[in-house]
Amino acid sequence: MMGEWKETKWGNIVTLEYGKSLKGYQEKISGYRVYGTNGPIGWHEESLCDEAGVIIGRKGAYRGVHYSPEPFFVIDTAFYLKPKTKIDILWAYYSLLLCDINSMDSGSAIPSTSREDFYNLPVFLPPLPVQKRIASILGTLDDKIELNRRMSATLEQMAQALFRSWFVDFAPVRAQAEGRPTGLPPHIARLFPSEFEESPLGQIPKGWRVGTIDDIAAINDWTLSKKDDLDIIDYIEISEVIRGNVGNIERYYRGEEPGRARRRLKHGDTILSTVRPDRGAYFLVLNPPFSLIASTGFAVLSTRDGSWAFLHAATTRDEFGQELGHLADGGAYPAVRPEIIGSRILVLPNTSDLILVFEKIAKPLYERIDQNREESRTLSALRDTLLPKLLSGELEV
Repeated sequence: MMGEWKETKWGNIVTLEYGKSLKGYQEKISGYRVYGTNGPIGWHEESLCDEAGVIIGRKGAYRGVHYSPEPFFVIDTAFYLKPKTKIDILWAYYSLLLCDINSMDSGSAIPSTSREDFYNLPVFLPPLPVQKRIASILGTLDDKIELNRRMSATLEQMAQALFRSWFVDFAPVRAQAEGRPTGLPPHIARLFPSEFEESPLGQIPKGWRVGTIDDIAAINDWTLSKKDDLDIIDYIEISEVIRGNVGNIERYYRGEEPGRARRRLKHGDTILSTVRPDRGAYFLVLNPPFSLIASTGFAVLSTRDGSWAFLHAATTRDEFGQELGHLADGGAYPAVRPEIIGSRILVLPNTSDLILVFEKIAKPLYERIDQNREESRTLSALRDTLLPKLLSGELEV
């Protein structure tokens, strides 16, 4: 089988095609995906490549390799791959993940991928049927990871929608005040009042109160110290967290960890980035190892009464992040102080029973998200292990 593989160069099997300048792609919300040097950046009504393809960053300090399973557009900061011979384009994508694109600099003022260097890169080319089988194995793993991501996004939207309906829009209260059915079971509906009253925030459900995040959460109450009995530190940095997902977790021997590794984490904590808080860098901590530590660039919110789903839903709404973004200061990397987060206002019900009902519904949603995340991390590790072995021919398919 291996005798059918051949050593060649990328320039013999593909060309790098230039993207095109484009305006207005960031404002659109549908059409064909638009890619730049670091991945998807918007939408356009026309495609530049009419089939699935590989996008390679052309300009910038970091230039990525990306795959589009459908027709797409590429702006002028990136290339897209055009086969010169019959190859499986998904196999090509996985092969290029093993290449150091960022080392191929054309020498211009802005770091740029050198087409000549790219064309001279060696590639171990298997027969087309083998390419397809390799792509199928790796693609199946990535498909499952993507399915988990979409499922988790849907589950989070469900929890957020429920929180908004009950504690922001007060929909059940409004329905009862207007004599309409709430759509809720009677034992839940009766936990909501049927009237509103005035407050500093305007009308709120009668008997409820205006509170703050400090009322329901302690912030940064557990800090790593020299007395902690830890040999290993598993460290989360801000750049690795986006909208509930954690990328790389760096492992250090104790004493070698970054100075910013100070925020200890425990079950039910919500961590929010204090730097650029409007970019959606947050994470819910469930069943963490004792060694899990976050950067001081995070504010760690710990529930005071065990209602971690309520706390997480309250502090990860888009509006909450935007509000913190307006309050951030500090120039190029605006940050918000933890005490500012603690002072943010929210409306709290007059009975813990209602929050307990919310917890009963929302906690399984967040727990399933966490299960999806852990499964995806395992699948990702498997994919990364198989990738070089399959593409070198060390592991036959």
